[in-house]
Amino acid sequence: MKNRKTLLAGLCGVSLLLAACGTSGSDSKGSAPGAQGFTPPKLAALTQLGQPEGQLNVLAWPGYAENGSNDPKVNWVTPFEQQTGCKVNVKPFGTSDEAVTLMKTGQYDVVSASGDASLRLVASGDVEPVNTALVPNYNDIYPFLKNKSWNSVNNVAYGIPHGWGANVLAYRTDKVQPEPKSWSPMFDEKSQFKGKVIAYDSPIYIADAALYLMAHQPDLGIKNPYALDDKQFKAATDLLKKQRPLVEEYWSDYLKETQSLKSGDGVIGTAWQVTVNLAKSEGAPVAATVPSEGATGWSDTWMVSAKSQHKTCAYKWMDYITSPKVNAQVAEYFGEAPANSKACAEFKDKSLCDTYHANDAAYAAKIQYWTTPIPQCLDGRTDVKCKDYGDWTRAWTEIKG
Repeated sequence: MKNRKTLLAGLCGVSLLLAACGTSGSDSKGSAPGAQGFTPPKLAALTQLGQPEGQLNVLAWPGYAENGSNDPKVNWVTPFEQQTGCKVNVKPFGTSDEAVTLMKTGQYDVVSASGDASLRLVASGDVEPVNTALVPNYNDIYPFLKNKSWNSVNNVAYGIPHGWGANVLAYRTDKVQPEPKSWSPMFDEKSQFKGKVIAYDSPIYIADAALYLMAHQPDLGIKNPYALDDKQFKAATDLLKKQRPLVEEYWSDYLKETQSLKSGDGVIGTAWQVTVNLAKSEGAPVAATVPSEGATGWSDTWMVSAKSQHKTCAYKWMDYITSPKVNAQVAEYFGEAPANSKACAEFKDKSLCDTYHANDAAYAAKIQYWTTPIPQCLDGRTDVKCKDYGDWTRAWTEIKG
């Protein structure tokens, strides 16, 4: 399972990145401003496939492009090479920031980008729009994953959805009774679980506080937890500062959270479903839920480098990796819901699709998927500026002390 912890790339915030990449509305080279409020560089999608170029350089989260080197029985790269003649070189990365930095080198053809990286890649011109007509399996991708704010701009697709999941509320069933229906035990400073709370260690976790405030302080007017003006941002960060004494551990490695839940050092916290599955498989009395306020989560997207010299191989990879059988293999190995609606029929463990809510559009609708915060408010407001990821990173450092 990958480490999704995200830090700010370099010293500049996303606002500076967007400005440097020609994404202001005044940039004559840009296309029309997208719903996100910025103008991406004017790049064209591939119009037709050619002969496979014989090579493909893949930048991927660990577990997304297995070639048998970690486990001889887990290998979906070799069959692709045999089918296409595209020799695959895989470079795993550990954080979204690392992926963004590596994509700038132009050495990689495709990347599996999470929502906290994808807009940065679009804004910088490091990835280009994709022609979904050249990816036959795109037709079977769940509709609720298509044309979203983290994988498209102005209804122009910038990638092919791969897998998704929620940041669930995990808890020890022997210590937390009854089942929690709200995130309140995580955020209420009078929580009975003081010193036993486990929280995610990333600036993007500020969105979890904002999501909670959407339900509990509606007067703040938060419509999107990734689009926070000064007042809304202060409320969210103040809530996390109040949460700080409750927290036993901030985690970015899911194995550490699993250990905390097993030992009982932590009894309730933000988690991934794979964490819950692992803890339960090792005998810990752990369950998970999506509370009434909803949850944040991730949806990963395969994106094509604007500098790729192997675009036919890149498109063949995107189609192959999201095909029902392979998408099922990846999702089952990795621990997430697949993007292809036909993948569940290919799972070895048929119960996992229910566990991951793969076919549940209503469940997916409860998730506020990670999206890069930028100054142009993602909720459509134009009369205020929102806090960018640089602001989020500086605030997170202050919150943790």
